[in-house]
Amino acid sequence: RGRIGGRVLLWCALVAVWEVSWGQLRYSVPEEMQKGSFVGDIAKDLGLELSSFRDRGARVVSEGRRQYFSLHEKTGHLVTAGRIDREQECGRLVEKCVLRCEMIVEGEMKVYAIEVEVRDINDNAPSFREAEMELKVSETTVPGLRLPLSIARDPDIGSNSLQRYELSGDEHFSLAVQTAPDGEKRPELVLAKVLDREEAAFHDLVLTALDGGDPAQMGTAQIRVVVLDANDNAPMFDQAVYTVRVPEDVPAGTVLITVSATDADDGVNGEVKYVFQIISETASDTFQINTDTGEISLLGELDFEESSSYELEVQTRDGGGLFDTAKVSITVTDVNDNVPEISVRSLLSAVPEDSPSGTVVALLHVQDHDSGANGEVKCSLDKGLPFRLRSSLGSYYSVETSRELDREAVSEYNVTVRATDGGSPALWSSAVLALRVLDVNDNAPVFAEARYIAWLPENNAKGALVLTVRAWDADWGENARVRYRLCEGQVRGAPLSSYVSVHAETGALYALRSFDYEEVREVGLWVRAEDGGAPALSSNVSVRLLIVDQNDNAPQVLYPPPASSGTGAVAGWTGVELAPRSAEPGTLAGVSVTRWLVVAVAAVGFLLVAFLLVLLALRLRQWRRSRLLSAGSGTLRAVPASHFVGIEGVRAFLHSYAHDVSLTADSRKSQLGCPGGSCCNTLPAAPPPDKCAPLLLPEETS
Repeated sequence: RGRIGGRVLLWCALVAVWEVSWGQLRYSVPEEMQKGSFVGDIAKDLGLELSSFRDRGARVVSEGRRQYFSLHEKTGHLVTAGRIDREQECGRLVEKCVLRCEMIVEGEMKVYAIEVEVRDINDNAPSFREAEMELKVSETTVPGLRLPLSIARDPDIGSNSLQRYELSGDEHFSLAVQTAPDGEKRPELVLAKVLDREEAAFHDLVLTALDGGDPAQMGTAQIRVVVLDANDNAPMFDQAVYTVRVPEDVPAGTVLITVSATDADDGVNGEVKYVFQIISETASDTFQINTDTGEISLLGELDFEESSSYELEVQTRDGGGLFDTAKVSITVTDVNDNVPEISVRSLLSAVPEDSPSGTVVALLHVQDHDSGANGEVKCSLDKGLPFRLRSSLGSYYSVETSRELDREAVSEYNVTVRATDGGSPALWSSAVLALRVLDVNDNAPVFAEARYIAWLPENNAKGALVLTVRAWDADWGENARVRYRLCEGQVRGAPLSSYVSVHAETGALYALRSFDYEEVREVGLWVRAEDGGAPALSSNVSVRLLIVDQNDNAPQVLYPPPASSGTGAVAGWTGVELAPRSAEPGTLAGVSVTRWLVVAVAAVGFLLVAFLLVLLALRLRQWRRSRLLSAGSGTLRAVPASHFVGIEGVRAFLHSYAHDVSLTADSRKSQLGCPGGSCCNTLPAAPPPDKCAPLLLPEETS
């Protein structure tokens, strides 16, 4: 054992070839290495920096229940997670023992397959299942008889496995070794000299099995040969090879097959017994044989996934020590007794809602220990979800988004992955992936109303609440936090912020000054709601503030004006108004004269309008006559123009009727005057003509 330990340490210093191809790493290590022993430098082999390697969340997982390897956090090396016994993991029938695992880089959602070959070391010595054997041989047996002996087992392989047998102890016997078709060496005891029971009733021998290790290890078995009286016939099996196919789900205690042998002798020499001559340690725990009947029954449980076939060798012996052997081949058929197993190797607990389609959120490993159609697994997801499955490396599946997510519509998903095998009836299993959708600032605040109108009485107190605007944001957390502020503006040349303000958190609008309806009757402004995202999103709303008039002004006397101390036109007004004697009771004093003056002015205006209308009619009449005169071939061409009233006459009329009107605040001083040199009833006389104008034109008199 000390020398073996030295060889283990030597193997620890030797690491075989590693290879990186198609996302796969290969290493080779000897068995029986201590926990934490170096296997390979994964970080270096993948070309990753050590710090980056750690930050990306790399880890190693193994198929099955046992974890053979782990990842050293500080160095990035692949190391053993415990001692690995090649014989226990792979058995002696497997020439190349390969353990598989995967390295998952969660930061990249990538999987790298790792294969580690476990090399054999000479850590097992050959051993016999029976440390002591007893053989019975008749003294009449002629030399050359061959008696099969128990074979030795060495779990090691290659040169470290069983290589040869040696026999010591007696000259009556020699050793012969036969090689079976499968390469197994089977020792036989050969009778070299005639036995004489009277000379020696038994012979003690030592059978030694040796392997090819350096140094070689060995195992021994004690053999006692008992010399019997004559036994003429040996028992014989009715078949050289027995075969049977058994489903793996047969219950314990079931008889699988019965072997049968007969012996022609009588008495004790004709009685046969059955025993397992060659049987593996696993088979000895699984099967048993009835020594009297030859029934081979199931002792434990069969598992196709652990072993699909068994090869047994049964020996029958009679009472005289003669024997025969037969082979029993048991084939285990697969039954769909394993449900598919789903292992979540990597999972994102949360994903941003703006993640692009195809974002990987989970890595799954699916396996079914059954074989054939029973072990073929199909995976599926519930319909209607924004996710899909994609086959990855080997039995790996990736769960990825099939479209963009919307947290405001669905904030959490429970994604059920179902794995179904191809058996009949099919078996299935499921795994639920809980996934949160992280908020992204993709919604602007929305006001409760499209526009706001508020009424504020004038003369309000400073700081009075006008109204409250309210906006909501469909996002979550800081992205949904809404703050309010005023948009820039002016009122009567002053900044809007000097008139009103808005509370950033509540949206309450306050008046910063007292409004006067007679100065400002309406204020229009915009309030902006902005969320806390980066970058922030915002929206605006119109607010119309109407100032309501209040009875805050007393009536003002415009007439009569108040007395002044200056020398103006109203200085000296005594505040006394005269009323005519004919005034009736209830007549307003100080306006009986003014009222008549207003009536007079109105009458003059009416007369002026009437005169203009008459003048227009005369002008139209004159125009009509001129048309008629032109049509009458110039009959009146000799009449002088002065005999007709024209524009000059009109002007004379207007001049004669011109008035001078003078109005004062004092009704007693109002005057109506007419200019001299005119009379209301006459037109200004035209100077007499020097001679009468002829009635006919000169053409006509001639």
